[in-house]
Amino acid sequence: MGCVYGIAAVAATYNVPSRGQSRARSPYISLFYGLTKNRNAQSLNKILSDIHVPSLSGVVFEDQHVVPPVQIPWYPDGLAWQFNVSKKVLRKSPEFKGFHSFLVFETEVGNISRQEAVSMLPPLFLEVQPHHKVIDMCAAPGSKTAQLLEALHAQDTMTSSSIPTGLVLANDSDHKRTHLLIHQSSRLPSPALMVTNLDASIFPSIKVPSATQKEKMETLSFDRILCDVPCSGDGTLRKNLGIWKTWQPMDGNGLHGLQLRIILRAMKMLAPNGRIVYSTCSLNPVENEAVIACALKSNPDFELVDVSAKLPELQRRPGMTSWRPTDKSLNTTYETYETYQNTCKDPDAVKSKFTRGHWPPPDVDSLNLHRCIRVYPHLQDTGGFFVAVLERRARAAMEEPTKQVKREASEPVETPEIKRPRLDDAKVEDYAEDVTAEDSIKIETEEQVKSAPVELKKKDKGDGGAGTFKENPYTFLEPDDPTVVSCIDRLHLTPSFPANNVLVRNPEGEAARALYITNSLVKTIIQLNDYKRMRLTFAGTKVFTKQEAGRGAEAQFRILGEGLPLVLPFLDPATVLEGDTEVLRILVEGHYPLVDVFPDPFRSQMRETEMGSQIIRFPRDNLNGVSFAHDLVLPTWKSNVSLTLMIDKKAKSALSMRVFGLDISTPPKERAAVDTAVNSEDPAVLSGAVVVDAVQDSSMMDS
Repeated sequence: MGCVYGIAAVAATYNVPSRGQSRARSPYISLFYGLTKNRNAQSLNKILSDIHVPSLSGVVFEDQHVVPPVQIPWYPDGLAWQFNVSKKVLRKSPEFKGFHSFLVFETEVGNISRQEAVSMLPPLFLEVQPHHKVIDMCAAPGSKTAQLLEALHAQDTMTSSSIPTGLVLANDSDHKRTHLLIHQSSRLPSPALMVTNLDASIFPSIKVPSATQKEKMETLSFDRILCDVPCSGDGTLRKNLGIWKTWQPMDGNGLHGLQLRIILRAMKMLAPNGRIVYSTCSLNPVENEAVIACALKSNPDFELVDVSAKLPELQRRPGMTSWRPTDKSLNTTYETYETYQNTCKDPDAVKSKFTRGHWPPPDVDSLNLHRCIRVYPHLQDTGGFFVAVLERRARAAMEEPTKQVKREASEPVETPEIKRPRLDDAKVEDYAEDVTAEDSIKIETEEQVKSAPVELKKKDKGDGGAGTFKENPYTFLEPDDPTVVSCIDRLHLTPSFPANNVLVRNPEGEAARALYITNSLVKTIIQLNDYKRMRLTFAGTKVFTKQEAGRGAEAQFRILGEGLPLVLPFLDPATVLEGDTEVLRILVEGHYPLVDVFPDPFRSQMRETEMGSQIIRFPRDNLNGVSFAHDLVLPTWKSNVSLTLMIDKKAKSALSMRVFGLDISTPPKERAAVDTAVNSEDPAVLSGAVVVDAVQDSSMMDS
């Protein structure tokens, strides 16, 4: 007999209390993770394990023992933590005051991020490398995208960022959520990032130069694709109490079609030997195994990957091979689709409720659905989650792609029109048997490669189903552009600086306010594709911004904090100043400290330093006993008489807490108000998952 899916069964299976039971309102987990090969993440991890965890051991609040944070056993390098605590404890317990401040400040500047534990699984199973071309098809709000960027930047050092040859393209169909995605991704600025606003199920083709034919074009294929698709979210029933009142089985039934269209589109976009990770925070087999079964039936060149040996300490269960979908009335008597068809009184309503793909196919055992991963809440005190890892079979990569008719670069390939998540079309869901493996790797156009940007006056041929698109164009400057040359000269950049990858974003295409940098692949994509057709909302990293010099002096470009890790390898080492603990203390305490208040020899050096953007390195061995794992490199602005630390006040507070153990960035009277604000802040900001991120001290947000 097949599995019957319903939220009551879910509650019983996972040992989740039913409605009305107080345990359903017990505190839920908080987590944090870090860049696996970044010393800054390890530094924060050390502060946490050596300072905060011991201080929180043995705490008793209102006669209840409070368990300190514990490491998640399966997360790489021990950088994930779980913390079960009520809001009241965070607000009222004096022992938690310092830890609470640490979390608040580090979260605000992006060094710590919150995320559900099991939501961190898909990027880990994707196994991204710095040279990979990656697309996150349903990316907002951006936590998984940040993980993908971390993996792409695995070769970054503690103070400087690499320029990976790969790409992370983060897409979301909701325009407002793409801007949230951009904000989240700013925690790890990357020249390899692109953000688009399109319906993932009809994501357009992207033109790039052919790797085998000169002056020819082909469709960009991705090495790694993440399909964290829209779902009913019933796996979140522990923390999302509202789902107990609103859940109904048709939620998952209605989303099945959209989920299938997204993964089918991903299959067409995948490169030979590539990998797709499909995931949901649902435990409904109609949204999970049923979608995977339909996708595999549609394209026999794909197979599920056995990842049982990866993350061995993660407790999981195999995918299901037998299930019965249920309708709104919780009728589960239909063992097969044919049974449902024969008993349905209204023939017109047959396709509106179910399709054949909602049931297991007859040859379900041959699909290896047991290789899917099911994570149940009761196994390791997490949420519910589903993950499937797919790869194209080796033989598919050897087949020669067939000839195809020339198409526009952004034309969807054999993909149905965008639809609401309803079951009004059975063509795709009925296993989509007309889709072939060869469609996934065909060359799409034979136009000559052009280096100039696409004409902006060209009539848009569609908006990807996402509404009106209003974004400034992307214009790359020539390496000999006066603005670029001036930046290189005034900021003392070496000749190896990638001046040919500098772009501006304004209608006039002039370097009016800010300069961005991308890697070569992102530049190629932008120049060969209409950014409006791609609905490109963001690309690259902002590295320079114009700073007013005052008193009639000419404005100059300065290095932004978020762009400093990228620019640092190209700075002339002789122009980087050096400071000590006292210099850092003065910069953190004051807003515009005068040069004369600094101690010698730093004061004498600053008097001889020209006005403009200056970078200061604080060696870890010269911090007078202050605990720090690596050198600090920070951006400043030198005026005629003062020196200013160019990071915003939240980043300054976080830096102060980490280096000096308290926030010295505000006057004593204001400091009390800050403490009050921290203690009264809604600790919901700390619920969910908290992540020790890859953002380094040298890349704190610019003011």
